[in-house]
Formats: sequence, C-alpha cells, structure tokens
Amino acid sequence: MFSENKKEKTGTDSTTHTNSIAYGTKIVGDLNSEGDFRIDGTVEGNVKTTGKIFVGKEGYIKGTLQGTDAYFEGKFSGKLSLGGTLTLKSTAFIEGEVVVGKLAVEPGATFNVTCAMKGTVKPMNNGEPARKTTGSEKTA
Repeated sequence: MFSENKKEKTGTDSTTHTNSIAYGTKIVGDLNSEGDFRIDGTVEGNVKTTGKIFVGKEGYIKGTLQGTDAYFEGKFSGKLSLGGTLTLKSTAFIEGEVVVGKLAVEPGATFNVTCAMKGTVKPMNNGEPARKTTGSEKTA
C-alpha cells in the first residue's frame, strides 16, 4: 500500500522554502538565497537566488536580479539576468537591461529594456561542411 522508495521531506531542503517580503516592507541591501523569493514589498539592492522569483502587483525591485526563473506582476528597474524564463503578466513594468533564456510577455506589460536572449546559436549551415564540387558533376 505504501512505498518505501518515497523520499521523506525534511525541513533542511532549502528548495521547498519560499522567502517572502511582505507589502509595506522595504529592504535596502543585498539578498542571497538558495530558495524561492516572493516579493510584495520593495527591494533596493542586489537579489541573487538559485530559486524562482515571484514579484506581486505591489512588488518592486530596484537594482540587480540574478536567478533561474522570474514571474513579474510588479515592477523592476535595473539589470536582470536569468538562466531560465522571464514571465511578464499584464501589470508588469520592466526597465533596464535584461538577459534571459526565454521570454513570455502578456499583452499590456511594459518592457522598456535592452534585451539579450541566451541559448544555443546555430550556425547558418547547420554544422554541415561546405559542399565541394568536382569536375564529374554535370549541370543543366
């Protein structure tokens, strides 16, 4: 009935925890975490996490943001660098410099940035060597 192969969740796994900055809270300084962030207040400084970032409608980050994935309903101003996906809802307001792997923008979002997309750039010839012509080929 119950499998013994299932892992038990412990309180020491930082990826299961979400750090929260509540509405009305203002933090000035740097934040580093291995867990997820939910920001409904204001952060002025550098935010770095290996987890996901969720910025609510009243949330605002001014500074730099480094992470994997981010989901914005609120505001951002500064330099944003994500290895994964940046998702912007219709209420999002983003300005500054953005480097992301993928971008999803809902109609109505404000996206005033210089943007670079990370990823594999395929060569024009798809990696095939240039075709050699020989004297035995005939043309029409």
